[in-house]
Amino acid sequence: MTDASHTPGSRRPSPLALLVGGAFFMELLDGSIVNTALPAIARAFGTDPVGLNPAVSAYLLTVAVFILPSAWLADRYGPRRVFTFAIALFTAGSLLCALAWSPASLVAARIVQGVGGAMMVPVGRLAVLRSTPKPDLLRAIAILTWPGLTAPVLGPPLGGFIVQYFSWHWIFLINLPLGALGLVLAWRLVPQLHEAVRRPFDGLGFALGATLCVVLTLLLEALGEGGASAYTLGLLAAATLGLGLGFARHIGRAEHPLVSPAPLAIGTFSVTLWGGSAMRTLISAMPFLLPLLFQLGFGMDPFRAGLMVLVLFAGNVGMKPGTSWVLRRFGFRTVLLGNGLLQAATMACFALLPAAAPTPLVVALLVLCGASRSLQFTALNALAFADMPQPLMGAANTMFSALFQFSVGMGVAVGAVALRLAGTPGEPATLGAFHGAFAIVAGLMALSSLSGLLIAPDAAAVVAGRATR
Repeated sequence: MTDASHTPGSRRPSPLALLVGGAFFMELLDGSIVNTALPAIARAFGTDPVGLNPAVSAYLLTVAVFILPSAWLADRYGPRRVFTFAIALFTAGSLLCALAWSPASLVAARIVQGVGGAMMVPVGRLAVLRSTPKPDLLRAIAILTWPGLTAPVLGPPLGGFIVQYFSWHWIFLINLPLGALGLVLAWRLVPQLHEAVRRPFDGLGFALGATLCVVLTLLLEALGEGGASAYTLGLLAAATLGLGLGFARHIGRAEHPLVSPAPLAIGTFSVTLWGGSAMRTLISAMPFLLPLLFQLGFGMDPFRAGLMVLVLFAGNVGMKPGTSWVLRRFGFRTVLLGNGLLQAATMACFALLPAAAPTPLVVALLVLCGASRSLQFTALNALAFADMPQPLMGAANTMFSALFQFSVGMGVAVGAVALRLAGTPGEPATLGAFHGAFAIVAGLMALSSLSGLLIAPDAAAVVAGRATR
């Protein structure tokens, strides 16, 4: 079964890409909404909000761990079965979350959700990559990228609205009708193609990779929260480095590795995997820093600060129709370099804004920042798979999904560390501290953008629509 509506040159979005994008949006929205609802859930359980942090951590850890075998499962059982099962598991986990009666039961339900979420998006993206012709890849990737830009921005204000006017249970219950619709569409739209030769499962690789994911997640949390000692941070960093080297050595030598390192030999993939992950991390720091800047630095109330951050969403939406034209006109190399520097410039502008900055100026800057981040994410995500041969799509997608997951989490950690470095230890963050944090993030973004120089001027010309089809 193939996506028949997605013929080369088609102007109509692929139904399969829309389905996977919708599943991605549901997963990311759930993750961003829950943080807003934690105080209300804690009151219902008669506990402190800090005591519910394991519900967030358990979900993130589970997603990170179970991304690793997603390609093997898709090859073994077929993407349609695995994707449908993942949606069912995520939906069932959402129902269990709504029925939770204690912190422990909520953590258990979030683990069920995490297993479903970990397989849902990577397997769905893999199905899109394998069934989409290269000339139409940019349009499909743009659909898959949009949820990652919008859900983290829409989640907090939507979560606050639901908690204030309904109850925290609806944070999870809204996933039920969406999941039911997704199940029906998944069985109809997702192709069932999988490998004729079944590879044995790499148990040692999974154990090493899973442990690496757990330790790295703990390190990110320790960096973001800021309460860990230097000894703890050093120990976690050393463990992360050791496990990373061990995992890399294993997959390089194993006969049937869980994740093949072969995609790293593809130049465009390698550049966007490392340089692109750095840029995603820094761009992901903005939704963390901006609400704090508006509240603590500019003195806005939480509602107004949330509305200001929503302007990023307007920039994302406004840029989406023009993304393909920009890439066709200028190519991936010019866009990733030039637009990366533009994103750094918008970050630097926030480092110069006074507390009394005119609202129209701040709004215009937010729109420009949102449009730039939308273009950068879409270009990075499309270029990563532009030159990837079909046999390597599974391994490339697993690497990409895992690093995407961690780059978003790393964004919060980088933003928090930058804010602490720019501020005074033991004192609340001031406007000067925020200016310093934005300057740090902007400088790192400018350096990361230089990775675009490693991309050939004519890279992925077919995907960008700059070559004769």
